Amino acid sequence: MAPWRWFPPLLAVLLLGLWGLPRGPGGGSMWRDESTTWQVAHRPAGELWGLLGQIDAVHGLYYGVMHAVFAVSGVWGEGGPGGPGGGGLWVLRLPSVAGTALAAGGVAAVAHRLTGERAALWAGAVYVVLPPVQMYGQEGRSYALVAAAVAWATYLMLRRWWAAYAVVLLVGCWLHEFAVLALLAHGFTAWRARGWRWAAGAVAAGLLPLAVVSTGQAGRQLGWLGRPGWQDWTAYGVLVAAVLLLARGGRREVVRVAVPLALLPPGLLLAVSLVHPWYVDRYVLYALGGLALLAGAGQAGATKVRGWVPWVVAAALLVPAGVWSAWLRTPESRRDDVLAVAAVVREEGRPGDAVLFMPSRRREWLLSSPQLYGGLRDVALAASPAASHTLHGTELPPERVRQALLSSRRVLALMDPADQPLDPYPAEAEKRDTLTTDFDRCSVTEVRGARVAVYARRGGGCG
Repeated sequence: MAPWRWFPPLLAVLLLGLWGLPRGPGGGSMWRDESTTWQVAHRPAGELWGLLGQIDAVHGLYYGVMHAVFAVSGVWGEGGPGGPGGGGLWVLRLPSVAGTALAAGGVAAVAHRLTGERAALWAGAVYVVLPPVQMYGQEGRSYALVAAAVAWATYLMLRRWWAAYAVVLLVGCWLHEFAVLALLAHGFTAWRARGWRWAAGAVAAGLLPLAVVSTGQAGRQLGWLGRPGWQDWTAYGVLVAAVLLLARGGRREVVRVAVPLALLPPGLLLAVSLVHPWYVDRYVLYALGGLALLAGAGQAGATKVRGWVPWVVAAALLVPAGVWSAWLRTPESRRDDVLAVAAVVREEGRPGDAVLFMPSRRREWLLSSPQLYGGLRDVALAASPAASHTLHGTELPPERVRQALLSSRRVLALMDPADQPLDPYPAEAEKRDTLTTDFDRCSVTEVRGARVAVYARRGGGCG
């Protein structure tokens, strides 16, 4: 494929990735997983290493990459990511934009290797317009980079460049451990090749240290997950139906590569999650590369055979895709908005106020706004995240939390929405009981995925 022909689709990918990147007006928005990336990547290297020994080792390489990105870009100000122009958000998300562009290029390269130039252009285009790809292509997490590694590893497998294949796929696995499921998918295509077996062994051996550490952290890392629900199985069923439909009549060499890549990683993770709940769709985002390969090859064949009809169908699909794309670039597309929470706290807070996180893991809402957080009294905190080598710090035992609250005249409580279940832990129950019995609720402000409530000591008034 002539190099100049890559330029228009690559430009389209980058423009789509940069469109609405801050996600919202003004300083933009950011949800709590991205906030974790921000605050962890800004820790000194020694503190970051200490954290990875306790939790989040599975994201360790990505945090290291982002630490370097922030250092090179100079975005180290204490004001947080939503500063003037939201510049920190651009730095946070640009690696994922680049990762999506690389992944689209990898998918196109695989399609070109298997079927030719027309399929390459269609496969890359289909991949980049898929809503999940657009969503995580603008998010400060590792998933777009993992997808890029898997896509190019697939291409290297087809070229039988086994040393490069092992290196690229191992990097993907260190960016997120569940990329190893792509290795099993590749086995359906290349298991007869001796070079692949050696490369697979090298990837497994290289991943072993991370697997040992992360297995010990799995309870703390993934304890929030439940078993797959009907929505997860329905989504997988739709994927299976789409893949099987697209595979009908498809070229054998495309089907052998694309179908295992599309179906095996999410299917295996769903099955394992019946025993160990580990499934989240973004963990296997790279599987959509297989779907794009099938769709691209099918569309290329259709446009060649039936002329203008497939173009009309593709144009009609752009309308709902465009609406969905626009929504993905709004704060409402994410579970919460830590910058909106911080803005309410900044408006409602007064000097000397106590701040209380209910539950404690919601401390994440302010950790990426260090100037604001540093001006409040975190009354339940026993050891800071940095000192405790944790993501969100450690808290005082229940009786000491109560004492700390009773010594406060005014409390800002940062809580989940009212429809969320309450944590049953003793310390969380003590927070709720103390606020109910000894404080008056003065106001509640609801923001995306959160509530900020102001409490005053009973009898002291809310003025």
